[in-house]
Amino acid sequence: MTTVGTILYTWIKGRRVGTDSAGNSYYAERGAPAGRRAKRWVIYRGAPEGSKVPAEWHAWLHYTADEPLTAAKRQPWQKGHEANATGTGEAYLPPGHDLRGGRRERAAGDYEPWRP
Repeated sequence: MTTVGTILYTWIKGRRVGTDSAGNSYYAERGAPAGRRAKRWVIYRGAPEGSKVPAEWHAWLHYTADEPLTAAKRQPWQKGHEANATGTGEAYLPPGHDLRGGRRERAAGDYEPWRP
């Protein structure tokens, strides 16, 4: 949820730079004072979560790139961005995880507990 202050600041001082595939909007400050770089920020679509920002926009937000790295510059071997799913129903649970029953197939060289 975006605060009223952020919405007002964006409306008064912001210049929309673009959006990503998730619908997040990215802004830069209009008319930054001399000697200071323009502020950059994101307004998230849905709940604010930093892992929703793709790498091409992350580089722009942190002043690593002057322009956002668009999808046109992506290499064919690069995967699309996925937000961190930890703590959700989509989270990865390896075999043997307690939430998957706590059992897994035995493997060669498997762990054996110490017995005194």
